[in-house]
Amino acid sequence: MKPQYFLLLLFASSMYWMYLLYKPFLLTFLIAALLAISTAKVQAYFTILTKSRLLGAIINTFLLAVLFFVPLGYFLTNLTLELNHLDPTIISKTIHTAKAFLIQPPQYLTFIKPYVGDIVSHIQLNNMASRALSLAGAVGVYSAGFLKNTFLIIIFYFFAQYYGEAIVKFTKKIIKFSDNESGLIIYELSSVMSTVFYSILATAILEGALFGIAVTYLGYNGLLYGIMYGFTSLIPVVGGVVMWLPFAFYELSLGHMNEAIFISVYSIIVISIIADTFIKPIIIKEINTRLIKSNVELNELIIFFAIIAGLASFGFWGMILGPAITSFFLALIKLIEVKSNSIIE
Repeated sequence: MKPQYFLLLLFASSMYWMYLLYKPFLLTFLIAALLAISTAKVQAYFTILTKSRLLGAIINTFLLAVLFFVPLGYFLTNLTLELNHLDPTIISKTIHTAKAFLIQPPQYLTFIKPYVGDIVSHIQLNNMASRALSLAGAVGVYSAGFLKNTFLIIIFYFFAQYYGEAIVKFTKKIIKFSDNESGLIIYELSSVMSTVFYSILATAILEGALFGIAVTYLGYNGLLYGIMYGFTSLIPVVGGVVMWLPFAFYELSLGHMNEAIFISVYSIIVISIIADTFIKPIIIKEINTRLIKSNVELNELIIFFAIIAGLASFGFWGMILGPAITSFFLALIKLIEVKSNSIIE
């Protein structure tokens, strides 16, 4: 056997065993790498400012943990505690109120009756209450695993930031792409991921803060429910409805009609229309112009469906994986087009 073949066989064998060894962490590695790509310009800024790649990586990792992972940990921990102490009668009463409201809505909402009447009439109150309680236990188990993975993502993110430049140089050397070809893929992926990541942060912070202010006024934990609304607002189409609608029905079950109307109208007009439709695009445009400084034209519809597909396929982290996979595929298509044109010429 020729030495080079033996070396290739050894390499293939070692790759297989490396895959088996690190298989449980592959998704965590990938998420950390994509987050590092998304915040590469911030990392570069702190590296220049501190004149140290190590300090730049530490500062950037700390900021990511504070802005993204600390609120997530607070939300999951407190949500688990709240659900474990949830009174079953509260769930039953809220569901009963919602069912009665939808079957016989007020005069100004009678147009919804034909659409929800048949569905609501088949809702089994006891089944829904028991499912809600079983869900509370499942959330606790999921939260523990999620927090563990989050901690690992922060660790891997630091190393991806610190060794990122060396990894990119090594990858370019291995795949033997020209600087223009590798630069095209990296630039496209980095620009899309940066826009998606900062859009996620802008949406969560803006809409979560607005909802937190409203529920604080009603006497609830504004920080907890603001964070919860911030994360649910990232879900396409339904978004914050899954937060404010249960709040409205709960207030209605307590006989607080004014509070129920307030939280509904406030969420629809102030958050969904004013903040989400008008203010958020301005914030994202400013981020693209001042921070990312990218001239890559993004098709918002493609990114929208990429996020939906990502959430459906990978769960929470799909909102990052979906756009990353899609943008990488589109960048490869551009690269193939460039190489095809060069061959024709």
